[in-house]
Amino acid sequence: MPEIKILLVDDREDNLLSIEAILASERYEFVKANSGRQALKILLKDQDFNLVLMDVKMPGLSGFETASLIYERDKLRHIPIIFITAYNYSDKKVYEGYKAGAVDYIYKPINPQLLKAKVEVFVELYKKTNQLMMQEQKLISINKNLANEIQERKLSEEKVKKLNIQLVENIEHLENANAELARFAYVASHDLQEPLRKIRTYGDLLKTKYKSIIDKDGQHYIDRIQKGSERLQKLIRDILSYSRLTSSNDSFKLADLNIVISEILNDLEIVVQESGARIKVADLPQLPVNAGQIRQLFQNIIGNALKFTKPNSKPEIEISYDISDNEFEFGNKTKATPLLYCNIYIRDNGIGFNESYSEQIFTLFKRLDDSSMYEGTGIGLAICKKIVEQHRGFIRAKSKVNEGSVFIISLPLIQTQHELSSDQQSIENTYSR
Repeated sequence: MPEIKILLVDDREDNLLSIEAILASERYEFVKANSGRQALKILLKDQDFNLVLMDVKMPGLSGFETASLIYERDKLRHIPIIFITAYNYSDKKVYEGYKAGAVDYIYKPINPQLLKAKVEVFVELYKKTNQLMMQEQKLISINKNLANEIQERKLSEEKVKKLNIQLVENIEHLENANAELARFAYVASHDLQEPLRKIRTYGDLLKTKYKSIIDKDGQHYIDRIQKGSERLQKLIRDILSYSRLTSSNDSFKLADLNIVISEILNDLEIVVQESGARIKVADLPQLPVNAGQIRQLFQNIIGNALKFTKPNSKPEIEISYDISDNEFEFGNKTKATPLLYCNIYIRDNGIGFNESYSEQIFTLFKRLDDSSMYEGTGIGLAICKKIVEQHRGFIRAKSKVNEGSVFIISLPLIQTQHELSSDQQSIENTYSR
């Protein structure tokens, strides 16, 4: 089907047929109108024309008048109009035609070659103009999108500024909260512990000095007071431990985890012997850690493994490790240089827990066990989580009820990426090979 559509306008049918015959070999599609009014009606319904060839002198509306009416419509202004006339007009008349919208004139009798050439030129001109218009629309759309993006970016920048202000305010609130916590730790260590020590001291005196006077019920009540006081003292100590934990790069030094574990097991020697526990420890690596905090971390978890045992069952604990280059399924790999992590596994055969609570057990005062059977304050694992996070690591637990638990502690092999000590660099090189 022809791509070029031409509107022929002339009040004489023979002229229309003549023009159509001259241009027929060029595979144009022709639509014919025998008056200016008919041409306008056609253009009202169909604006998809590439060129209009129109006679100047027609009854009713002349070619000039029809062209002026055509170009009043924005959608039709891009269509070029060539006037066909038998008159050789003066310059003033010719100017009138151009002013009405004409792009050129062809004089009768028509020269076929000239008609073909001019039609070809203006058809090509129409195509180029149409392409430019399409590109212009595309540029307008691009500019509009760009303006929207700029506006969105400005809004985002404003939002970021507001968020930064809010972040600064939150940091101030957090610092104030930490200061309050420090003050609480001071109160707990002095104002709470001192009267608690007096309660325990006078309780012991009451139990020993007046043993012969106080009956069995009285002795029982004193024991309850002493146990409650002991538990409260332990709770205060645990809260103090939690509140005093701080993160400082200066405190990270290479420590042999084998020595740390050995010291812990030596402290727990009596508990291990009494429970008949079997403990297997792999040859663990050296890591840059705060030795005191890591000792507290392992002591809490190993102590729990010895405490939360099944009735008539001897504790079995196994400690092992591996090295991975991810964040052990806790984070994503968005760092430019992924860190190597030492994943330490502490497995036991204890009472276990429902794994749906694996996140909750690391929150303050959360206990899943029967507190009447197992002593504890519900702070130990929260302390473990805080210690691990201050080492830029991760901790999680897997478990099944009555099938034991495994705690996985993931600690980075290095603590800073920009200023590595030679010892830390040596460790990184060893495990990255």
